[in-house]
Amino acid sequence: MDGAIRYARNGGVAIAYQVIGGGETDLVYVPDWMSNLVYDWESPHWRRFYKRLAGSFRLILFDKRGTGLSDHGSHYAALETRMEDLRAVLDAVGSSSAVVFGAHEGCAMAVLYAATYPERTRALALFHPDAEGPGTGDRESQEALSRLREGWGTQEFSDELLAFGCPSLYADEEYRRRFANELRVGASPAVAYALNRAYFETDLRDVLPAVRVPTLVLYRRTDAGTEEAALDVAERIPSARAMRVSGDDNFGIFLSLDIADEIERFVAGEEAPEVPKSVLATVMFTDLVGSTERAAALGDRGWRELLAAHHALVRRELSRFRGEERDTAGDGFFATFDGPARAIRAGQAIVTGVRDLGLDVRVGIHVGECELHDGKPSGLAVNIGARVAALAQAGEVLVTGTVRDLVAGSGFDFEDRGERELKGVPGPWRLYAAGLGPPGAGPRR
Repeated sequence: MDGAIRYARNGGVAIAYQVIGGGETDLVYVPDWMSNLVYDWESPHWRRFYKRLAGSFRLILFDKRGTGLSDHGSHYAALETRMEDLRAVLDAVGSSSAVVFGAHEGCAMAVLYAATYPERTRALALFHPDAEGPGTGDRESQEALSRLREGWGTQEFSDELLAFGCPSLYADEEYRRRFANELRVGASPAVAYALNRAYFETDLRDVLPAVRVPTLVLYRRTDAGTEEAALDVAERIPSARAMRVSGDDNFGIFLSLDIADEIERFVAGEEAPEVPKSVLATVMFTDLVGSTERAAALGDRGWRELLAAHHALVRRELSRFRGEERDTAGDGFFATFDGPARAIRAGQAIVTGVRDLGLDVRVGIHVGECELHDGKPSGLAVNIGARVAALAQAGEVLVTGTVRDLVAGSGFDFEDRGERELKGVPGPWRLYAAGLGPPGAGPRR
């Protein structure tokens, strides 16, 4: 294609993208922190890097939601919504199978996409990934975020960031000015803060083992501990291969042109993945509270009518939040979602809705790797979801720590319910009650 800027749309939000190169294999690059499809091409560093990738692949570039040329939306989106932006771009360019290449913060989106849509992921490549962010509970992290919020867009903050992340380019005064502009045209101060806060709070440790596509982890040996973090990620992904590339800077992926060589060799040596036998999924179970007593009070006909109204309400909310009904047993539902934030919103809507019917429901949600049997999810993750629902109180949406870690930055409030034993499931599990959070904070259709 001609490299023209085009827009894919996800729920009314426009995501800017472009396609260059005519390779037989698609490669989509998930940017590190922020990007700008116009301004980046004016950089000789990025232009050389992109052209090298386009020499081997059909290269798909995009600006993440809220950055560069893309729309922001009404709020900072959950990781799963930003992952769906990636899918919208791939749909727009007609790509049913692509190498997904993420860098730094973009690795989280790339990992979640590969685990959720293995049938659409030819291979996964990660540059300087982290299994978990540093968290926001300590003073050092709070001070770092505070400095970012106050200093973003200033030359002083840009110089400080460049001196730490890419000292080999810091000596170039012209590049220091350009780097400050890259930050300014890449993201506003509010988006930069939200993006980094979500990165600090995101924990992928429970997701990484669910990646079942060929994976290449690339890293440089730097003072920032990138090698240790990358090797940790590679150990958590089954059969992942880790490889050191040239350079000793944390930032500046474009300085290692051998990255394109390594990805090209890796993809050429890997067979296309088989139809997946497992996928990462969000499972949700609902259960009516006190249904036996209510049925006895209403009688058979009255109970059937009330149960029919309950079922219609649950199915309406599942449809609204893109959930898929998997099973209905008596007065409970088992459903799956392509992301935990949608499941939480659906659960909260169901809890609120059934109260108008004079009913109470408990909801349990978990994210994990599900085995597929005739297309139906099963396995330990499903059992965990059911056990969590059984521990929820009336009117409560109870989630595992995995769910909480994956919706970082989405505006949900969580109340710690402590560690609990789940029947038939090894180890203690920390559970949280999910609060409503601000209106519209979760992704909607």
